[in-house]
Order: sequence, then C-alpha cells, then structure tokens
Amino acid sequence: MLWITIGFIIIGFSMKKGMESKLAFIKANTEDEESSTKAKSIIWWIVSVTAWGIVSMILIVWWFHYHFG
Repeated sequence: MLWITIGFIIIGFSMKKGMESKLAFIKANTEDEESSTKAKSIIWWIVSVTAWGIVSMILIVWWFHYHFG
C-alpha cells in the first residue's frame, strides 16, 4: 500500500510540472489557438483531480467504516 501511495505522489508531481509548463505557454501566447486547447486541458485536469480527490475520500471513509465500524 505504501508503494501505491508513493507512486501516486510521484505521478501527481510529474503531472503538475506538465500543467505548469502549459500555463506558462498560455501566459506567453494569449492569442494563440493552441493556448485555448491547453487552457481546456488544464481545466479538465483540475476537474478530474477534484473528482479523484472526492472519490478517494469517500472510498477511504467507506473502507474504515466497513472494516472498523
């Protein structure tokens, strides 16, 4: 279980760096069509990370309730 957690953390940081580079590109090229595409990908990344966090919290609470409740 520890290795899965460490893997998620490493993957998360690598994805964060990718999003930071996309954001820097958008700031530098505000009128570019590619900026619009990259902005949409950042928005979807934020939505998916939020959904993943909510589902993770629900699963953790359910797991503790099922095993210790």
